[in-house]
Amino acid sequence: MCLNETENLLLSFPAGLTAVIQTQQTVVAAVGEDARLSCQLMQHKEVLQVTWQKVFPEGEKNVATYSKHFGPRVTPDFREKVEIKDAGLKNCSIVIREVMEQDEGCYLCLFNTFPDGAVTATTCLQLYELHEPILHVRESNSTQESLVSCSATGRPAPTLTLNVTQPHLHFSQYNTVSVHNSNGTVTVTTTAVLSGFRDNSAQVGCAVRVLSGHKEVFMMIPEVKQTSADDFTLSVVLACVGVAAVIIIIFLIIIINILLKHKCRNSLSQGDSERNKTPQRTIKDAPENKTPLIKQENEHVRQRTGTSTKKSLNSVHLKPSDLTPKRLF
Repeated sequence: MCLNETENLLLSFPAGLTAVIQTQQTVVAAVGEDARLSCQLMQHKEVLQVTWQKVFPEGEKNVATYSKHFGPRVTPDFREKVEIKDAGLKNCSIVIREVMEQDEGCYLCLFNTFPDGAVTATTCLQLYELHEPILHVRESNSTQESLVSCSATGRPAPTLTLNVTQPHLHFSQYNTVSVHNSNGTVTVTTTAVLSGFRDNSAQVGCAVRVLSGHKEVFMMIPEVKQTSADDFTLSVVLACVGVAAVIIIIFLIIIINILLKHKCRNSLSQGDSERNKTPQRTIKDAPENKTPLIKQENEHVRQRTGTSTKKSLNSVHLKPSDLTPKRLF
């Protein structure tokens, strides 16, 4: 976006001749955009060459030239930035692509005429920078008020304007703060209080301007309703529902704990019954049953032995002659 302030420059020469050059006194362009500088000779003169120069503190430096013999030419230092448009000896324009801060300044347009010499005019390029504004709307302590804040960054310092779509709403208590950034831009923040009741169609906007640059952003405002008895009743009902839900959850947790404990007890009981059915206890009891059996068998053996002994003794009958000692010789 460029804003051209066009004027006719009347240049006087020692010979008393008057030349009229139509040019842009100031060209305003946004950073990153293309800027067009134009210069037109309004009198009929024999022009040999048209030259564009940039003005530096130490002097002028050629940017581009045009002549019938050599055609359009851009000097090596500006070939990446400048392009000649509408090349002609009476009307010549240059385009500076993607202008940056170093491109800002004044440029000379020279018509080299014969036999009067050079006729010049000056065009100055002024840049601006503007970023998208940021808009915030939040409720204040009062139900009938909202706090609206808009922030924008630009160079030079942007101008912010708050607006609202509903006429019965109004802003008050404006507060503006500016912060200068290290890159040359300025961040401006405007805060205001929006008063009055509104419906869900209310919309607030923030318009930002920097020189010829303009940006605007809108957003809906949350609807604020008056407190009524129905609202209070609804709040009480919602609160009661919330309490009931908490009680039900606690009750469910208690039932789950009881079921888990009951399940654990059943598992322990089943484990005990399984251990009673194992053969370990039978093996343990076996020696106790074997000990009296051994004792009984020993008793039977002793009784049988005693009986047989008695029988053998009773079965032997000794005669008196057998008891009398016999003579060996």
